[in-house]
Amino acid sequence: MLQLSVGYAVARAGVPSSASFRQWAEAALRGARRRKATELSIRIVDTDEGRALNRDYRDKDYATNVLSFPAELPPGIDLPLIGDLAICAPVVAREATEQGKRPRDHWAHMTVHGVLHLLGYDHIEDAEAEAMEALETRILAGLGISDPYA
Repeated sequence: MLQLSVGYAVARAGVPSSASFRQWAEAALRGARRRKATELSIRIVDTDEGRALNRDYRDKDYATNVLSFPAELPPGIDLPLIGDLAICAPVVAREATEQGKRPRDHWAHMTVHGVLHLLGYDHIEDAEAEAMEALETRILAGLGISDPYA
């Protein structure tokens, strides 16, 4: 069971509904075989907020498509919270155009990608990247979305 909060800090035009984000997050959780209750939040941000978050938390002074903030719970605290995502609407829209992708498909990909980061997946090492990309591709295929890395 997923507890999801979606917040919009941008105009809603061209941005998917909270129901879509729920569908994509649930698909990521199923694909990663997470069967227990899960709670997360997604905030849709503009370029200024995306840049500030990336600068403050990653020391990179530009807006990026999705930022993942895994929950850091104290030892012994077992809550369903896995963390928060910040998805930058203008960056996702621009990337979809540049990459020749349907915007909705790219939103789905960024959501799945972010949720997998919250679950501990990463792409720093080549082997990790291959495993994460293969899982993303499989999850997206289940949603009728073609391989985003092709």
